[in-house]
Amino acid sequence: MSPAAQSRLFRRGSWPEARRIGDILRAETVGGVLLAIAALVALLWANSPWRDGYASLAELRVGPAALHLDLTLAQWAADGLLAIFFFVVGLELKREFVAGDLRDPRRALLPVAAAVGGMIVPALIYVAVNSGSPRYLDGWAVPVATDIAFALAVLALIGSHLPSALRMFLLTLAVVDDLLAILIIAIVYTSDLATTPLLLALVPIAVFALLVRLRVRSWWALLPLAVAAWVLVHESGVHATVAGVVLGFTVPVRRRDQESGPGLAEHFEHRWRPLSAGFAVPVFAFFAAGVSVADAGGLGKALGETITLGVMGGLVLGKVVGVVGATYLVQRFTRARLAEGLSWWDVLGLGLLAGIGFTVSLLIGELAFGSGTAADDDVKIAVLLGSLTAAALATIVLRLRNRVYRRLHEEEQVDADHDGIPDVYQRPEQST
Repeated sequence: MSPAAQSRLFRRGSWPEARRIGDILRAETVGGVLLAIAALVALLWANSPWRDGYASLAELRVGPAALHLDLTLAQWAADGLLAIFFFVVGLELKREFVAGDLRDPRRALLPVAAAVGGMIVPALIYVAVNSGSPRYLDGWAVPVATDIAFALAVLALIGSHLPSALRMFLLTLAVVDDLLAILIIAIVYTSDLATTPLLLALVPIAVFALLVRLRVRSWWALLPLAVAAWVLVHESGVHATVAGVVLGFTVPVRRRDQESGPGLAEHFEHRWRPLSAGFAVPVFAFFAAGVSVADAGGLGKALGETITLGVMGGLVLGKVVGVVGATYLVQRFTRARLAEGLSWWDVLGLGLLAGIGFTVSLLIGELAFGSGTAADDDVKIAVLLGSLTAAALATIVLRLRNRVYRRLHEEEQVDADHDGIPDVYQRPEQST
């Protein structure tokens, strides 16, 4: 492969990676649809004559008070179930950089830079809009994260024929900026830190790491350690979902014998992704998205609040400016170029898709303003409207690109020698 081809942005990845990303997309599509259904049910119930029942269900407390775990169902969804989601995020992120195509720094640079740009610009827009309302500035991180399941579901549902390299880019961008969002949660939204439980949490995490290094897969050995780590991190004041990410990072990616085949991280990802995408995230969405527009003073009132305008501006405008801008800077200063046949319209479409912020955005809104407050209700309305707007705009752009890529997509399926690998993945890329 020529040096020029190696420096191409969004160049075609390896066939195993493309096939794996395809499998992930199919799983996330189902999860994204379930997430949307859960959010819609919550909105309908919260704005129906029976909305008091929804509020009562969300505020129902269960759990042992002695361990400070007498939480509401909504808190269990945000603190407990999302830990499963972020465990899978940790597994996926580590696998991408250890064994995936992104282990090459030249490939990792673009989605990481795009994720950082897609975090900074929305935050700046939010702060600029709310500069005259200091009480709202705590929500600056609300529009920084992209919802993986929702974005990938939209990408699949609109029938896009985008190359797998662009799909991998979106997946990695979403994973990276979710990680950045979790770091923000751990650092910025931890007000009362108890160091003793946090230090004690290192014990079950270390034992968990040792066992997975020894390739132990037994749930009865690993699950109690994971629960203990979660409880101690929760007790420390750090958001408990951080425990999920840390545990995911401890799982080895490569096989002990270094032979080809799925490693332990891929095994755990295969086991836990259905629970995350099919249950944990939809249940969180059900409890997080149920804002009563009537109780919040109406949609018109919410749209008049700077907090709503800041979040929507960050998601719809800030994300696309940050993602496209970072991509341009990578090209400008590394002399890399878009692969032949790709257009900046593709980058624009992905930037718009990155503006679909849901799961983590709603979580940060609750942490910043408190669940059930007027500001939190405004955040929910803004996240829902902003995400829908970004999805609609992305659909328009990417559907226009569908025809361009349909013929290329058909060519990529050609397998003249019947070896199971499309011939396009076996040909050297041409330089220009």
